[in-house]
Parts: sequence; C-alpha cells; structure tokens
Amino acid sequence: MLQKRICIYAKDIQLITGRTERYGNKLLVKIRKHLKKETHHLVTINEFCEYTGLRISEVMTYIKD
Repeated sequence: MLQKRICIYAKDIQLITGRTERYGNKLLVKIRKHLKKETHHLVTINEFCEYTGLRISEVMTYIKD
C-alpha cells in the first residue's frame, strides 16, 4: 500500500470519526502530548492509528490525497 502522505489533519479525523473538526484538533493535541511532541510537530497516520487502535487500512479509506 503506497501512502501519498504521512500526516493526518483534524479534517481527516472529522471524516473518520463523524465528530466535529474541533474534536479532531483536540485529539491531535492529546496525541502530541502523549508522544511528547511539540505543538508545531505533525502527527503521522501511523501514530494516530496506534493511539486510537484503528487499522491503517480502515483509516486510509477516509484519507483524501
């Protein structure tokens, strides 16, 4: 499976979870804190999947290039 991008955004999380974009932003902040990343660092799709317990193949169906 070839990924065209490796980072995930709040809008992607909105599409995956059905929640608001604001929820997506809050979840990204939680993931960054959990991984001890700085606020300007991006969260990868793999990190998101590990944190949420979702499979990459499921998430990739919602990710737009």
